[in-house]
Amino acid sequence: MAGTRKPVVEVRRSQRRRRTVSAYRDGERVVVLIPDQFSRAEESEWVDRMLARLAAREGRLARSDDELVARANRLIDLYLGGYGVKAVPASVRWVTNQNGRWGSCTPADRSIRISHRVQDMPDWVIDYVLLHELTHLIVPSHNARFWALVGRYPKSERARGYLEGVAAASCTPVPT
Repeated sequence: MAGTRKPVVEVRRSQRRRRTVSAYRDGERVVVLIPDQFSRAEESEWVDRMLARLAAREGRLARSDDELVARANRLIDLYLGGYGVKAVPASVRWVTNQNGRWGSCTPADRSIRISHRVQDMPDWVIDYVLLHELTHLIVPSHNARFWALVGRYPKSERARGYLEGVAAASCTPVPT
C-alpha cells in the first residue's frame, strides 16, 4: 500500500461462505470476501486483518535487486567463503522472463538471474536457489563437487523438496 493511506475496500458477503475469509487486489481496490453471517464488528476486524496480510505479502514481493545482492554476499560468506572472488557475481537480479527455471547463471560474464516466481517463497528457499546459482560460478556443471558445495547449505534438501512440490502443483517440469 502506498504510504499510510487506506485503499478503497469492497466487502462481498456470501451465503455459501461459512468460515473462510479471503482478499485480493483488483486494481486500486481491495476485495474482501466474508461469510454473510458476520456482524459489522467482525467485518471491520477481518477487513483490517486482511489489509495487513496483503501489505505483508506485497512487502515480500517488493524484494529488490539490492536486497538480492546483499543476500548473495551473506551466502558467499557463510558457504563459499573459501573461494574468494571466484564466488562473487558481477550481477544478481530478479527477472520476469524465466518461467521454466528458478534461476540461471552465466559463468562467462558472472551474471545471476533469479525468477520472479521465487520472490514470494520462504527466505530459506530463496537462499537455496541463490546459493545454487552462486555455486555455478565455481563449478559450472551439476557434478558431485557442485552438489557437495550446495549441500553445505543445511536446508538444501528441504528447499529442493519444496521446489519440487511447487513444480508438481503447477504441472511444470522440475528445473535443475
